[in-house]
Parts: sequence; structure tokens; C-alpha cells
Amino acid sequence: MSRVQEAQDGAALWIVARDEPGWSEQDEAALNAWLDESDLNRIAWLRLDEGWHQADRMAALRAADAPSPDLEPVETAATFYRELRRHWGFPGAIAASLALVAGLGWLVASGNDSRPTAVATTGYDTPVGGRRLVGLSDGSVVELNTASSVRVAVNHGRREVWLDHGEAFFDIAHDANRPFVVHAGSRGITVLGTKFSVRRDGETVVVSVLKGRVRVDEVGSGAARSTTITAGDIAVAKGPETLVTSKSEERVEGALAWRDGVLAFDQTRLADVATEFNRYNRKQLVIAGKDAVEMRISGTFPATRPRAFVALLHDAYDLKVKEAEDTITISD
Repeated sequence: MSRVQEAQDGAALWIVARDEPGWSEQDEAALNAWLDESDLNRIAWLRLDEGWHQADRMAALRAADAPSPDLEPVETAATFYRELRRHWGFPGAIAASLALVAGLGWLVASGNDSRPTAVATTGYDTPVGGRRLVGLSDGSVVELNTASSVRVAVNHGRREVWLDHGEAFFDIAHDANRPFVVHAGSRGITVLGTKFSVRRDGETVVVSVLKGRVRVDEVGSGAARSTTITAGDIAVAKGPETLVTSKSEERVEGALAWRDGVLAFDQTRLADVATEFNRYNRKQLVIAGKDAVEMRISGTFPATRPRAFVALLHDAYDLKVKEAEDTITISD
């Protein structure tokens, strides 16, 4: 049995045990100790626990609809769990079914149409300024940046993610038989096992590779254009064009600084710096005046503290600052 499968089985058993009567503080402490043993344990727990609660919520929504005359819907995931206990009565079988039900939450959510969709996906998103770590069943990990949304389909036959908007970092478990594909606008990014990020702003897609190698394909145009990039490369794709900046490890590290909660700039126009800050905050920075717009900024700054950044600008460059309810205007 693989370490990933061991973690998944252990997580399922803990979830079953937590729902049993008599769960105590000592049990909670034991669970926390198990979670602290490894990242695999924590990721497996987060995935199954979230999937289970999602199935519970979706089943409750489906129960609110008019039932089909030939199909009696499950009222809640908890109801289904109680039925499993009544019929089987031991945690091992329940744990296996728990993992199955959590992974099939999309089926419960199909509303009045009982036919499954062509691709079963699970969606994840983050609010403005938020970050989220998502563990996948194959051992891969997806880290979502601010205001981002993805849909995931990972099973025995496929590994695919659709980045609808925003940015995500991918740490992909190697599997030679199942390439991992990220769909982002007009580009498909294919890997076997590596670490990279994908950012999508409308039709502009930026791929930054931290480790390994990825292939960036143009899709939907009738032309088979592909670009392969390796560690330290950044590819910027828009329309039919793909520009590659090769062997720039520092730029890749700067592009991934958001994973530590900071933004990194190297001689970046203040107008572009403001655009980056505005991705993470509801209070928006506005740059007025040609000199201020073209000012070059270097350094690292907390992503969700625009006032602190503005205070530094005021002190260092004597720029004018005017704060309103939703904006902070910086001018020369």
C-alpha cells in the first residue's frame, strides 16, 4: 500500500471515529497528533473532510427538490452514514465508502438531472486576499492564490484541472501513465511530475516553472503549437503568441512570493505595483501623475497591507496620499 493510500485510509477512519458518540478531548488530541505526523496525513484529512461536508450540503439541497417518482434521494450525508453503520457495523467498510461518497459529491449535486456530466469535477475558490491549499487524491497539491477558481477531475483514468481565473501553484506527483493537464483559457499545460504556477488574467496565461518541465500547448485554434519550458523559465501566452523568458530563477521566485504572503518587485513601474496590490485587497490603489506612474519600485511587501506600502512611499519619496472609502490615491 502506498503512503498516499495509507494516509487516505487513516483519514477516512478518523472521520468515521469523529462522528461516533463519545468523541472526547483525548480523541481530538490523538487526531491532531496524527495530522502532525506528515503533510500527507493533513492533506488526506482536508480532502476527505471537505468532500464529505460538501456531499452533505449538496445532498441536503437535492432533498429540497421534488423527488423523482422512481428514486428516493438521500436526505443528508449523515443519514447515509447512519445507514452504512446499521448495515455493516464496522468502521473499515464504512471508511472505504466514506472515501467513495466524498469523491462522488458531484453526483449528488446533479439536481433533477440524474445523468452524470461528461467530466466529474470538484470546484475550489478563494476570496480576495485569500489563499487555499488543496490536496488531490493522487498526492498532488494545488495552492490557490487570491480571488482564484479551479475545477478538478482526478481519478484512475485522468488528472485534469481547469483554472477559470486567478492563479495557482501546482506540486504534481509523478505518474508516467497519467499526465497532469491544466486548462487555462487557450492554453493546456501538460506535466508528468513537477512544480509550477499558472496565472490567468483573461486571455493572458503566465506559466512559471520552479522544478521539472512542462509543455504549453495552444488549443482550439486548429494549429498544433507547443512550447516546452523547464525550471527557471516563464512563458507568457496570449492569442497565438507565446513569449519565453529563459533561465530566470530569481524571476520565478519573485512570481511565487505570494505563497509566503508577500509581493516581490524588481524595478517595477509603480502603476504595475498598484495593479498587483489591487488583486489582493478591496481597498484599491490609484496612481495619478506621470512621474508617479513611471516610478520604479524594488523590494518585498506584505500583499494584504496596502496602507503600510503607501506609508513607505510617502516617507521615502514624499508622494501625496489621499484616502477615500474604497481607494487610496497616490500622486506626485
